[in-house]
Amino acid sequence: MTQPLISAIICTHNRACYLGAAIASLLEQTYAAYEIIVVDNASTDDTRAVVETYLSHPTLTYVYESTLGLSAARNRGAAIAKGTILAYLDDDAEASPHWLVALAAAFEQHPKAAIAGGYVSLIWPQDMTPPRWLSSTLSESLGAYDLGTTTRLITNPGQTPRGLNYGVKKSFLEAVGGFDPQLGRVGKNLLSNEELHLTQLALAVGHEVLFVPQAQVAHNVAPERLRQGWFLRRSWWQGISECYREQLSHTLTLERVRVRSLCLLRGLVKTLRYWSDPALRFENLVYAYGQLGYVVGGLRHLLPRPGAKVCP
Repeated sequence: MTQPLISAIICTHNRACYLGAAIASLLEQTYAAYEIIVVDNASTDDTRAVVETYLSHPTLTYVYESTLGLSAARNRGAAIAKGTILAYLDDDAEASPHWLVALAAAFEQHPKAAIAGGYVSLIWPQDMTPPRWLSSTLSESLGAYDLGTTTRLITNPGQTPRGLNYGVKKSFLEAVGGFDPQLGRVGKNLLSNEELHLTQLALAVGHEVLFVPQAQVAHNVAPERLRQGWFLRRSWWQGISECYREQLSHTLTLERVRVRSLCLLRGLVKTLRYWSDPALRFENLVYAYGQLGYVVGGLRHLLPRPGAKVCP
């Protein structure tokens, strides 16, 4: 296998407690031709100090991005990257030693591939176990991602690789204008769907999107994410994100809002139906709350505001 240069990029914002392990996992890669870029996205904690302990490694570059937002940080990393493949690892994740080898092999074996991502397992906080109300479906909100044991083509954008374990060809990312800054997380908001949007763009022009099980990453679950309020808030922002993505593609209509309203009602009905099962009860409540986010976002966009002028 040829070894094109890969740029492994960590975008980080105030996660100094996890960042060192993420960087260390990249320094232990078995792939030879790669560089490491850490994009400090306006952090106010000890992020710079953590990175400085690793700056003696010639493969590592540190850059500060003052514009807050995950997409802005990702685009900054891409702009200075020298590699033909960009491999994004979250600041609270740890890559397996063969992560880059697996991604590089997938891109070589599938020349039409623009995006590839792999299996994600979860690292639970010390002395904590998954709560009774957490279903396997909701675990995916924590980053878990598993589509089987063999490499497969992604044809459903909803199954797009997780951003915490994400490879993309730099030429493709540049061709589509980078990650959409209106979709990525900014500060404490949980706006998302930037990877799904890129998958849609890739599939629309005949590129391939891959799930690569050998490209394995483990994701640390922060203790604050094991609270029901976090899941509700994330689902709300997921609904908002889906609504905005449809605005971008000019497919948002009142009919779609009506359908989502029915989904909201079905979610509430299922919440009551499974009341005796903590996991299914909460899963359906979270689903309904996400539909509410979509409906609210859609109505705000489609209906004229009181006092607004309507063109004849």
